[in-house]
Amino acid sequence: MSDRWVGRVALVTGASAGIGIAIAKRFAQLGLKVVGCARNIDKIKTLGDELQKSNASGSVHAIKCDVSQETEVLSMFKEIKEKYGGVDVCVNCAGVNYSTTILDGKTEEWKRMFDVNVVGLTICSREAFKSMRERNIDDGHIFHLNSVAGHLVPPGRMHLYSATKYAVKALTEGLRQELREIKSHIRVTSISPGLTETEFFYRSYGKEDAERLYQQFKCLEADDISDAVMYALQAPNHVQVHDILIRPVDQET
Repeated sequence: MSDRWVGRVALVTGASAGIGIAIAKRFAQLGLKVVGCARNIDKIKTLGDELQKSNASGSVHAIKCDVSQETEVLSMFKEIKEKYGGVDVCVNCAGVNYSTTILDGKTEEWKRMFDVNVVGLTICSREAFKSMRERNIDDGHIFHLNSVAGHLVPPGRMHLYSATKYAVKALTEGLRQELREIKSHIRVTSISPGLTETEFFYRSYGKEDAERLYQQFKCLEADDISDAVMYALQAPNHVQVHDILIRPVDQET
């Protein structure tokens, strides 16, 4: 990894499980100061303790934050500024899905998905940009964790989730355009995983349905996605890795 990222500060939202915690660990092992946020930060604290004992070159620090609540997000960025200076890399990994449909779904579940997956992501991206801009950071990087469901609408009970991810696709391009218009070299990358075996579908659908889903074929692993993030981050400054679509070989859609 390029030395230009050693000692820099990375915020990873949704860092308590799955893809988020894999990215946080990878960043810290390679020398970044990582702030991991989630509603439950126990696993982030444990990861930070483990890395400290292993003499990793970087570190992981936990901040409790629900990204759907703007006041909590603003408070988190204030704390990051006071303790670590500011954010150089922002990975928007927090996401939620409910097994719901358009015809019979619960409004509160729809709102929760949009609040976390779309509005929360946008607030964090905005605040990360502000943090970079006020410190004249022109080589920062903002990541949006998207999904294959942001490129096609899957059958079943994921239509609202898919709608949030189509929004993330539009926001990624919109952010790229806005950064270019102000002649900023801050980069933005969307990572769109296919079926990845994490806690995600256990939370969405329950143990039985999740196991059936994950046993269809060899799924992606969280580390496969962290590899994609590292690829985009390490690209030369003039290279904009705009979207990485990554699927298991056996996944049909």
